[in-house]
Amino acid sequence: MVVIGKIVESFSPSADGFGFMWVILAVGGIAAAISVERFLYIVMKSGKGRKEFMANLSQLLKGDKLAEATSYAQNKTIPLAKCIYAVLKSRDKGEKGMSDALDEVFLTEAPRITRYMNLIVVCANVATLTGLLGTIYGLIAAFDAVANKPAAERPTALANGISVAMGTTFLGLVVAIPLLVVNGYLTLQATRLVEEMEEKSLKVMHIL
Repeated sequence: MVVIGKIVESFSPSADGFGFMWVILAVGGIAAAISVERFLYIVMKSGKGRKEFMANLSQLLKGDKLAEATSYAQNKTIPLAKCIYAVLKSRDKGEKGMSDALDEVFLTEAPRITRYMNLIVVCANVATLTGLLGTIYGLIAAFDAVANKPAAERPTALANGISVAMGTTFLGLVVAIPLLVVNGYLTLQATRLVEEMEEKSLKVMHIL
C-alpha cells in the first residue's frame, strides 16, 4: 500500500519527475487500446468458429456439393472463409486461376490480422526506456543534492531523487511486462490464423 501511495503521489505536478510518470501512463493506455482492438479482431472476429466452418465445409465437399460449399463460404466473414471462397468461386479457372484468386485475398486478409502488432512492442519498449530515463533523472537529482544542497536539505532532496528513480522504473516495468505478454499471445494467435488460412485454402484447392 505504501508503494502504491508513493506511485500515486508521483503523478502530482508538484512531484519531481511527474512528467515521466504521465508519459509512461499515456503509452500504456495507447498500447492497452491497441491490444483490446487486436484481441477482438484476431481472437473473437477472425478466430471464432473456424473449426465449425471447416467441419461443415468438409461435409459439403465430400458430398460433391460445390455450389452449396461456395455459398456457405461466401456467407461467412472470417478470413479463412474468405480465402476458401476465393478458391471455390474460381474453380472453373483451373489451378492458376484459383491460386491467383487465393493470393489476392490472402494478401489482403493476412496484413489485417498482423497489423499494429509491432506497436505493442514499441510501446512496451518506450515505457521501459522512459522509466530508465526517469531513473537517470532521479539519480542525477540525488547526486546533485549530496553535492550542492545544504546539510539540512540533503535528506529530503536525496529521498526525492531516489523516489523519482525507483518510481519511474517501477511503473515502466509494470506497464511493459504485461504488454510483452499480451503481444506474445496475440502474435501466436495471429501467426496460427495466417498459417491456417494458407494451409486450409491450399488443401481445398488441391481437392478441387
